Amino acid sequence: MRRPAPADWRPTAGRDALALRAQLLARVRAFFAERSVLEVETPVLSRGATTDPHIESLCVELSGAGTRYLHTSPEFPMKRLLAAGSGDIYQICRVFRDGERGRRHNAEFTLLEWYRLGFDHHALMDEVTALMHVLLGPGRIDPVERLSFRDAVKREAGIDPVTASVHDCVRCLTEHGLALPAEQERETLLDLIVGEIAGPRLGRAGATFVYDYPATRAALARVRPGDPPVAERFELYLDGIELANGFHELADAEEQRERFAADLRQRERDGKRRVPVDEQLLAALTAGLPPCAGVALGIDRVVMLAAGAERIDEVIAFPSERA
Repeated sequence: MRRPAPADWRPTAGRDALALRAQLLARVRAFFAERSVLEVETPVLSRGATTDPHIESLCVELSGAGTRYLHTSPEFPMKRLLAAGSGDIYQICRVFRDGERGRRHNAEFTLLEWYRLGFDHHALMDEVTALMHVLLGPGRIDPVERLSFRDAVKREAGIDPVTASVHDCVRCLTEHGLALPAEQERETLLDLIVGEIAGPRLGRAGATFVYDYPATRAALARVRPGDPPVAERFELYLDGIELANGFHELADAEEQRERFAADLRQRERDGKRRVPVDEQLLAALTAGLPPCAGVALGIDRVVMLAAGAERIDEVIAFPSERA
């Protein structure tokens, strides 16, 4: 009987890439040690899952305990620590997202997440800039620009995301040679415009922070009243790659519960699995989350930029296919 071909056991990243990753992680820890930010660890498994319609949690069955979900971010348990009085904290951890695989994506990847008490999203952008100087060097990310979401999309895609109609979005996508989705809802079309047209053009001359997103894209960020209201969040781009996502954190438990419910309704409309919300997070918010801002930074993508790599497989030892 012929034996099956052996699986390829070798890593996809070379030793130089692994050494570079180790150096960058050491710089991260030194950066936060200088600022007296505490390194923490939180569980990988949780009773609750992310409700975000764009992200799918992986789940496992625990004997005698039922379904648990592998975290897509350590955000929820870290906020529980903040509510319990931890002070400024950071974490370097593995996170998991189903259905994400590509040149810059792997189902399991490394995330750096941190929270700073008394910061808003602008103060946190300052600190992200300082960290990126340490990791990649000022010459790699300067000049650093900051653009509102509205101005960034107008500049890079030639369309106003606040006032654009469905017809405007369809025309924009068609002019850029992109295929139209089957369901032509305004938010879906705008997602394509941002992801396929505007985003890849950002951060080409230096790092670009995009901030003040539409209220419909608030996620877990505060919404600032205005005409129009805006979400106090930001994303960081370099060489057209999204590296970080930060929020001036929402602390209102009832509003957060309403957002979870809206997510679940959208998931149902999209035909996606219904998942349990994280009641422990909501309890922590009810107890009181101190005013803070938090951000998640993709370590693998930072290593890619530092190494000049084209694929994430070049900077991680064992991607999903070899795990």
